[in-house]
Amino acid sequence: MMVDLAAFGDEKYDAKAWLNVACRGRLPDDPLDRYLTDLEVKLQLMAETITADLDEKSSSALFRVPRAARDVQRVRDDAITLRATVSAILAKLKQADGTSAESVAALARVDVVKQRMEAAHETLQDAAGLAKLSASVEEVFASGDLPRAAETLASMRRCLAVVGEVPEFANVKRQLEVLEDRLEAMVQPRLADALSQRKVDSTQGLRDILITIGRYSSLEQHYTRVRVRPLRRLWEEFESGKSALPVGTSAGAAKLPATITGPIGGSVSFAEWLPKFYDEVLVQLEQELKWCTVAFPDDYKLLVPRLLVETMSAISSSFGARIEAATEEATSEGRSSGGVGENPVAEKGRSSRLGLLIVLHNMTGEFAKNVQHLLSDFEASEVARVLKAVYVPYEGYKRRYGELERTQLLREIAVMDIRGAVPRGVGQRGVELSETVGRVEASVPELVVALESAVDRCLTFTGGSEAEALLRTLDEVVLQYVSSLMELLKSLRPLCGIDRGSPDKKDAGPESGGSKGNTGSNTVDVIPEEEEWAIVQGALHFLTAGDMLTARTSVFEATLRSVLTKLHTRLQLSIEQSATWSVGPDGGSGPLDMTVLRLADLPDNGRRLMNLLEQAQDPRFHTLPQAAQRIAAFTEAVNELVYEVLISKVRLKLADLSRLPVWSAEEEDNAFDLPNFSAYPLPYVTSIGEYLFTLPQQLEPVAGGVGGSGIGADGGEENVDESQFLATEWMFKVAEGAAALYIEQIRGIQALNERGAKQLSTDIEYLCNVLSALSMTIPPVLSTFQACVSAPREKLLEMAKQEGTHYDMPSLRLVCKMRHVSID
Repeated sequence: MMVDLAAFGDEKYDAKAWLNVACRGRLPDDPLDRYLTDLEVKLQLMAETITADLDEKSSSALFRVPRAARDVQRVRDDAITLRATVSAILAKLKQADGTSAESVAALARVDVVKQRMEAAHETLQDAAGLAKLSASVEEVFASGDLPRAAETLASMRRCLAVVGEVPEFANVKRQLEVLEDRLEAMVQPRLADALSQRKVDSTQGLRDILITIGRYSSLEQHYTRVRVRPLRRLWEEFESGKSALPVGTSAGAAKLPATITGPIGGSVSFAEWLPKFYDEVLVQLEQELKWCTVAFPDDYKLLVPRLLVETMSAISSSFGARIEAATEEATSEGRSSGGVGENPVAEKGRSSRLGLLIVLHNMTGEFAKNVQHLLSDFEASEVARVLKAVYVPYEGYKRRYGELERTQLLREIAVMDIRGAVPRGVGQRGVELSETVGRVEASVPELVVALESAVDRCLTFTGGSEAEALLRTLDEVVLQYVSSLMELLKSLRPLCGIDRGSPDKKDAGPESGGSKGNTGSNTVDVIPEEEEWAIVQGALHFLTAGDMLTARTSVFEATLRSVLTKLHTRLQLSIEQSATWSVGPDGGSGPLDMTVLRLADLPDNGRRLMNLLEQAQDPRFHTLPQAAQRIAAFTEAVNELVYEVLISKVRLKLADLSRLPVWSAEEEDNAFDLPNFSAYPLPYVTSIGEYLFTLPQQLEPVAGGVGGSGIGADGGEENVDESQFLATEWMFKVAEGAAALYIEQIRGIQALNERGAKQLSTDIEYLCNVLSALSMTIPPVLSTFQACVSAPREKLLEMAKQEGTHYDMPSLRLVCKMRHVSID
């Protein structure tokens, strides 16, 4: 039974835990009490052994302490002696330093003279060697030994650098430059042949020669010029279709073809051919990288990127021309097709200039990703140069992105069916109005989809760098769309029987602030009763379109602000990482952000963009400021149209109220003293009352559609309450407008006799009862008219002279004038 004593020295020692562990180590057949007894005896023996050993060690230590104390005292005395000796030595050194300073200065002067003499000796040797090399260099060149010639020229360069501007060697400097040019000219054809045939040893030897004479730039130029030819041949394969030009057509005068003819007569478009070109370039680039790693182990990280940069620069102009030709062809095909497919908007998008540009740009983006992966071990600055060269053909289009996007969106909006209403015959106006409103409602989601697609195109094509142009374009396009809706709204006015061209009528409706706004005149023709409510309901459904447009554009603006916020975060992070960018898989930063690279070359655009993105963080920021105002104006115009449609029947009934003969008709004599006026209200006011009573039932289902058209509505009681509120609101608007129109017509009555006054009192009382039944407050002006026309003529003067009267005094005076009562 072994006992581990280390457990007893642990700070976390627990006797119970140790005992449990020890018990688990006993044999199953051993009794527990016997095992514990043996363990106790063993621990006691070990404790006694430890105690005895400790006593022995302590006694021994006590015997050694006096001896150690004596040794410490002896060491202390030796240290004191050593300190005195060192002090004496330091004193002697200080004395020697003072006496030897002059000697050291003299030796320094002698050393300087010696160094100058040695430099003069070396210069004389170099001068002699330079003269000897200058005399023998022609022999070296004649031998054809290019490495030796390079070493000779390098030695001459070193000697000439030591000699300096000595007039006697001025001609040698010029000779050296000529000889270096001569040697470079001799190396060029051999280097071109070695690079073409991929001869590693020859290429390395010729590289060493050029580096020896300081012509490394010549190596880069020759390498690029030779190795770029296979890549350019790949690019020029697309132009093979020009050989099929008609007789009499010069290839130079013809535009670059958008398609080429294959071996079996098929036609391949540029968009179909471009990925194949990129694949071939990647294959050759990978092979070139492997060969350069062997041939130029110290230079391949500079040569390979330069090769790709020079290749893309060489084909940049032709690339742009082919893009232009392809987009022109796609645009012309889109015009000729006319969007006959099932989804004309989508067809227009695919056949547009911008759509094809994005397709080509995405292909280039995939190529750029593969290039970054291939050059993962290269410096980020070199990879950035390559990527910029790859994307150069698209830079002009990116700068014109706003114009291209505007053209795209206008084409998509032009496809939408938002034409105005077409006048129809009697009985079909409600159908035409309903169809027109349906077209407007259907166009709103299409508009939002088009705007969202524009945002996606901007992020895909420009990486968000043209966000400012995007917002400006979206604002202009939505503004034009709403302007089209405003024109459509004008076309509905004749269809609804509304003519706002009459200047002699005034609108007293609440939408125009009482009696100051313009109103429409009477309808040009009488609308049949069976079609009247169809027009009303069609006009009310226009509220749904306006509500949908406001809600959907608000949601789109919120989404757009979210997109701008994410773009701001991404660009800030990329800018912070740009100083430590590493393209490699272990670099930590990942691929280079082309948006940041592009903005680095356009600092003014970058500052404006970042300023815009910072402003977009504010929730009050309007991404579509002008469009939002125009949409609000459109909503107001819709409300005005709906109001005029709803009030048109009231206006029609009240059109000739002030000129009715009943107000000044002569009284008829009767033998029984019966009332000489109708005890019932006249038909014009009863028809208005019936109209107002039936209006809530007509408004509720339509208002329910308006209330439920909001984006994100949850339905249920909330929508029901909202629809009821809208129905009540519009009922009050119409009722207030009817009361205001009625008051305006009463004011136009020129004369009012007793019979007319009593009849008018009956009519006003009926209308007041209708308004009260609709839970409306009676206007004070109408109450004044009712009180004044129902009172006898002799009491009008008394009413006018009462102090603190609650009557509307201008209306009271007007009634006195109508009833020929002088109050002066």
